[in-house]
Amino acid sequence: MTTTSKQKPVALITGAGRRFGFELAKALLAENYLVLAHYNSSRDGVAELEQLGAIGLQADLTQQNAVELLIENVKTHTDRLDLLVNNASCFFNNEKVNQDPSALAAVFQVHVQAPYLLIHALSDLLASTGNGVVINITDIYTDSPSTDYIAYCAAKAGLANLTQSFAKQLAPEVRVNGIQPGPILFLPEHDSEHRDKVLAETPLKIEGGLDPMIQAVRFLRDNQFVTGEFIKVDGGRALLI
Repeated sequence: MTTTSKQKPVALITGAGRRFGFELAKALLAENYLVLAHYNSSRDGVAELEQLGAIGLQADLTQQNAVELLIENVKTHTDRLDLLVNNASCFFNNEKVNQDPSALAAVFQVHVQAPYLLIHALSDLLASTGNGVVINITDIYTDSPSTDYIAYCAAKAGLANLTQSFAKQLAPEVRVNGIQPGPILFLPEHDSEHRDKVLAETPLKIEGGLDPMIQAVRFLRDNQFVTGEFIKVDGGRALLI
């Protein structure tokens, strides 16, 4: 057990090696958090976070025994947990899951099984602070699923249901909320035609970037009268899908 964990608020972020998870980890490190940065294979980003003081924890969230080992590792580093962000994701379309049964399983393991195990097993650490917070990253397609990503949308809907169930179960010591991102950051493989189409279907007409997501995390962390709720960070896109 590190003494550092008793002096600082502690956050566990899954999928911290890239994109939103990486930027959120940096933001929390700047706020003097002890950050437990989970990753599967995106090691480069976590190496940078470790240079800033984070603790990298590797685990394949598709494997239940790996999730259980991750939980054990978390408990060796801290006896409290102020913030758990279930951010890790695998974004597989119908073609991928139809051709690869392991991909279909992975969608539900990463988005439903792993968050369930983490929240359940770490609820005592979250409750020990008297104000523990869980934030689950779902998707705007939870409410209006895409026919191109049926399994992914169903899994994210499962995560949304877990959010509300655990919000009921763990109150008042732990609050559980969700964020539903929209077009916050395009992938490198998204061509200009795709980008133009998405932005045309987004009322605010911009790529949001990661700062609005981090602002949403801070709101859900700091507002002590919100639980079981979801914030759309999507530039209004959910209004049109």
